[in-house]
Amino acid sequence: MVQMSEGNIVLGAQASGKVDAIEQVGDILVSQGFIEPGYIDSMKRREAVANTFLGNGIAIPHGLPENRELIRKTGVAVLQVPGGVTWNTGEVVHLVVGIAAKSDEHIEILTNLTHVLDDAEVTEMLAATKDPADIVRALSGGATTVSRPGPQLDTLDFDHAVDVTIMGDHGLHARPATYFVDIAKTFDAEIYAEYDGRSGNGKSLASLLKLGVSGGKTIRLHARGADAKAALAALKEAVDHGLGEQEEEKAVPQVEHGWTPEDVKRVVPGCMASPGLACGPIRQYTHRRIVVEAIAKDPQHELIELKQAISAAHSNLHNLYVEVRARTGEPSAAIFKAHEAFLEDPELLADTEALILEGKSAGYAWRQIIDERVRHMEQHKDEVLAARAMDLRDVGRRVLRHLAGVVQDEPFIPTEPVILIAEDLTPSDTAQLDPGLILGFCTSGGGPTSHSAIIARSLGIPAIVAAGPTVLEIQDDTQAILDGNTGNLYLEPSPKDVQTAEAAKRQLDALRNKEYRSRFEPALTLDGTRIEVAANIGKTNEAEKAVNAGGEGVGLMRTEFLFLERETPPDEEEQFQSYKAMVEALNGLPIIIRTLDIGGDKAVSYLDLPAEDNPFLGVRGIRLCLNRPELFLSQLRAIYRASEFGPIRIMFPMVATMSELAAAKRLAEKARIEVGASPVEIGIMVEVPSVAVMAREFAREVDFFSVGTNDLTQYVMAMDRVHPTLAAHADSLHPAVLRMIEQVVKAADEAGIWTGVCGGLAGEPLGAAILVGLGVKELSMVVPSIAAIKSYIRSISMTQARQLAQKALNCIDNNQVRTLTLP
Repeated sequence: MVQMSEGNIVLGAQASGKVDAIEQVGDILVSQGFIEPGYIDSMKRREAVANTFLGNGIAIPHGLPENRELIRKTGVAVLQVPGGVTWNTGEVVHLVVGIAAKSDEHIEILTNLTHVLDDAEVTEMLAATKDPADIVRALSGGATTVSRPGPQLDTLDFDHAVDVTIMGDHGLHARPATYFVDIAKTFDAEIYAEYDGRSGNGKSLASLLKLGVSGGKTIRLHARGADAKAALAALKEAVDHGLGEQEEEKAVPQVEHGWTPEDVKRVVPGCMASPGLACGPIRQYTHRRIVVEAIAKDPQHELIELKQAISAAHSNLHNLYVEVRARTGEPSAAIFKAHEAFLEDPELLADTEALILEGKSAGYAWRQIIDERVRHMEQHKDEVLAARAMDLRDVGRRVLRHLAGVVQDEPFIPTEPVILIAEDLTPSDTAQLDPGLILGFCTSGGGPTSHSAIIARSLGIPAIVAAGPTVLEIQDDTQAILDGNTGNLYLEPSPKDVQTAEAAKRQLDALRNKEYRSRFEPALTLDGTRIEVAANIGKTNEAEKAVNAGGEGVGLMRTEFLFLERETPPDEEEQFQSYKAMVEALNGLPIIIRTLDIGGDKAVSYLDLPAEDNPFLGVRGIRLCLNRPELFLSQLRAIYRASEFGPIRIMFPMVATMSELAAAKRLAEKARIEVGASPVEIGIMVEVPSVAVMAREFAREVDFFSVGTNDLTQYVMAMDRVHPTLAAHADSLHPAVLRMIEQVVKAADEAGIWTGVCGGLAGEPLGAAILVGLGVKELSMVVPSIAAIKSYIRSISMTQARQLAQKALNCIDNNQVRTLTLP
C-alpha cells in the first residue's frame, strides 16, 4: 500500500470553498511529486461528475480517468480544514483527502478511511488535531476504535447469490461503487456484497468501500426479496461491463481550440459542461417566484384544479418533447419523457391531495410537496440522483404556472447576444435557449451530467456549471470570455485577449462550418454511390430549415403537432394548408408525410382514449386510425390535395399485419378518389418485428420501406427506450436490430423498392456507415445532423461500408459493434 508521511499533510488550513480546497490539496500532491499541475484541473472537473463527499466531514477528490497520464506515481495528500468547508448543500468537510491513483495501491488507505467514518470520536479528533501523526496513524489503520466488520452475513438467510469479478485497474473505488449502488437502489431486494470474510450493504457507498476490493478480485453478491434474482442479474451485467467507467470517461466531448488568456482581471473556475468559446457581455437570469394563495375554501374544487394543471403540464411536456426531438434528436428529447413520469408519481399526488384536504390551495400544496422532495434529492450523495432534483423542480414549476392562473415565469429572451449567468437552468429553460442570442451560459450549480448540460451540448452552446455562488454577483454587461473546454469564466479580459479568443472561435467555427459549407453537395461515397440524406421534421416552419441545412427532402414529417394541445381535431382544410405550405417550402424536393401516430400514451382530450397499461403495445398509430376512419380519411384527403403542389409520399406508422396495410390502402384510395388526386407512392414504417420478419410479403404491397430504428429497437430488445435504467441498453446498433434491417433491405431489393431509415441511428456516423453498407438508400435525421452525415458519407467508400456492416452483423452485442472502425 501507499505509505503515508507527515509531509503529505497540511494542518490548520482555511478554504473559501470546495474548488479552493481541491486546489490546495492538489498543490500538496504536486509538491510531493505525485502529479503534474494539470491534474488539479482534472480533480475539479471530476467533482462535477461524481460527488466525492464520503460523509462525517471527509471528502476524497480525485481526477478523471482520461487524465491518468498526469499522475507521476500513486499518492495521497490530506488537507485539514478545522473550520470546515462546504462541499455540497448540507455537507461540511474537515478532512480533504486528495488521491492520485496510478494503480490500486491506495485501496487500503481508502478502506481504512471508511472505517474512520464509523467512529465519530476519531473523526472529531482528526478534524482538530495539531499532530499530523494522528492522521498518518488513522490512514494506516491504527486510529479507530471501531473494529473491522467480521463475517456478519448469514448467507443461509439469502435467496440467491452470484460471483462477480471487479474489472479495471483500480478496483471498487468511489466511482464504480457509486454506479453499483445506483443500480442496487432500483430494486426492493436486500443486497449485500461479501469479500475476504467481510460484507457490505450493496446500497451503501461507504459500506462497499470498506471492503477494499482491488481490481481483478472476485466478490459474492447476495440478495433476498421478491426481485432478488432480477437484482443480481442487473448487477452482474453492470459489473461485467465495467460499472460505467468507460461510458463516463466520454461524458463531456472536447473540441480543442488552443486559446489561453494572457491578461484578465478575474478568473471564475467551474466545470466544463459543453465545449467551445464565447465572448460577450454578462446577463444575469433569475426565476421569478410564482405566487399562489395558501388557503382554499373548497377542497374538491382544488383537487379538480390540480388534476387539470397536471393534465396541461403533460400536454406541454409532450409538445416540448416533439420540438426538442426535431431540433436535436431523441436522446435530448427523452429527458422530457422522463419528466412526464414525475407527474405520474402516486406518492407525490397522494401527499399533495392530503394537504389540499387539510384546507390548503392546490398551488400551495403542490409547491410544499415539490420543495420538500427537491430538498431531499439535492442532499443525496449520488451526483446523478442529486441532479434529478433540478428535473423535479422544473416539473414542479410547470404545474405551478397553471395553478397560479398566470404565466409570469417566461424563459429569458435577450435582445442582443449575451453570456447567460444563472443559479441553475432547468432542462426546459435550456431547451428553449436561442443559440443565436445565448453565446454561452454559466451556472453556479449543476453538473456536466445534468440534463441541462446534455441539451447545451446538443445545441452547441458552450457552457460551464458548478462555478459557485460568487458568479451570481457579477454585474450585468461585464465583458467576459467563457471557455467551455477548461470550465473557466474570464472576467474583464484585455482587448488582446478578446481579439485572440474571437480569432480562436472563428477557427473553431470554421472547422464546424466546413461541413456546413458543403451541405448542398450530394452524399456520394468515394466510389460513386449516392445516398439520399433527408430531414425529420415535426412542424410546418421546419421544412425550410431542412432545405437550408442541406436536406434533399423530408424523409419523415410527423403530423402529430396538428392534433395535440387542442380541444377539437384539425379539419381537412387546416391540414391541407399546413401540408401545402411544407410542400411549397421544399420547392420540388420530396416529402414523406407520416399519417397520425398517437395512442394511449398521449393526452388528446377529443379522442377520449382510455389509459392503457402498456400503450406502446396498444391502440396507436395505424390501429387508432383504422378505428377512427373519419379522422383518418380527413387527413388522407388533405394529404392528397396537397400532393397537387409537389412530390408527396404517404407513410403509414406502426403497421404490424398485412390486413392493417390492406385496410389503410383501401381508405387511402377512397380519399384519393374523393378529391380527384393522382396516385402517390405509399410506404410503411418498419417498426414492428413482424414486418421485418415478413418483409418479403410486405414489399410486394408498398412502394418503399422506412425503418424507424428507435421503435424497432424498443420492440426487438423488449426495452423501453426512455426507461431510466434500460434506455442505455436499447441501442439500435445491437446486432439483433441490424440483422432485422438487413432482412428488410434484402426483401426490398428483391421487390425493386427502396429502403430508408428515419430513426436516430441514421444521424450517427457509425450507424450511417453501417446502414449504407447494408444497402439502405436514404437516411433521414434531425436537421442539425444533415451536413455532418453528408460530409462523412463523402469520406468513405461503399467497399468500406459493406465490410464494416458485415463485421457488425457478426458481433455478439452492441458494445462490440461500437468498437468497430472502418477497414
